Amino acid sequence: MLMGNPLPTQERPHGSNSEFPWDDFDSRFYYDHNYRDLRQDDQKIVESVRDFFSELHENGEIDGRLQGLDVGSGANLYPTFTMLPLCRSITMWEYAASNVEWLERQIPRFGPSWDSFWGLLADDPLYGALEDPRQALADRASVTHDSIFNLPTQQWDIGTMFFVAESLTSEVDEFHTATRSFLQALRPGAPFAAAFMENSTGYLVGDRRFPAVAVSTDDIAECLDGYCSDSPLITRIELDDKPLRDGYSGMILAIGKSNGRKAI
Repeated sequence: MLMGNPLPTQERPHGSNSEFPWDDFDSRFYYDHNYRDLRQDDQKIVESVRDFFSELHENGEIDGRLQGLDVGSGANLYPTFTMLPLCRSITMWEYAASNVEWLERQIPRFGPSWDSFWGLLADDPLYGALEDPRQALADRASVTHDSIFNLPTQQWDIGTMFFVAESLTSEVDEFHTATRSFLQALRPGAPFAAAFMENSTGYLVGDRRFPAVAVSTDDIAECLDGYCSDSPLITRIELDDKPLRDGYSGMILAIGKSNGRKAI
């Protein structure tokens, strides 16, 4: 998720992913601003993804021995939480060195602010049956320090990517490449959840400016077209009562199954 004050049009950051100082990303600022408390919009996302994955498990479409992937984890643990009872291992694929260090401190025993996120998941029996989520995360999660553009194809059974592809560049083609790189990393039929900031104009993390591509539900549908085994469910989530910042109009959640399509 993103934060900061709105940027005037002439000051909005433009450029490709490689032009920005990702290793200087202020993980602590990001976490404090976004995840110290559970927000209404995050709650809606968590509930939707929880219900989607849980239904697939209840129907026998997935089991509890999957290999999971969370792309661009940043300073956010809840996407990984949504896969935790379903996976024997979860790879948290992260590019910024500062975020890698933050994750490596959290994985052995995550902080108490995350209990409200887990509590929301644990309302479902699949998640509630996991007696010690802290130990489960420590045992099953690991961090890979690498770029979204270097993901191998068809390696994982389930995946999440939250507020990443539209928030790493101002170039539309690069946004498409990043999103499809995530989907191509999943095996055919693998369920996924991906979230996006709607109409983001760029953002500040601490005193650093980072880029964004302004996307709508139609843009997400176009980007996912041909990369899913059936039609994904794309939902627009209204702004929280207290928006994170100016310069975006809501959030978008896409859930579905990858068809494992490889880049041509």
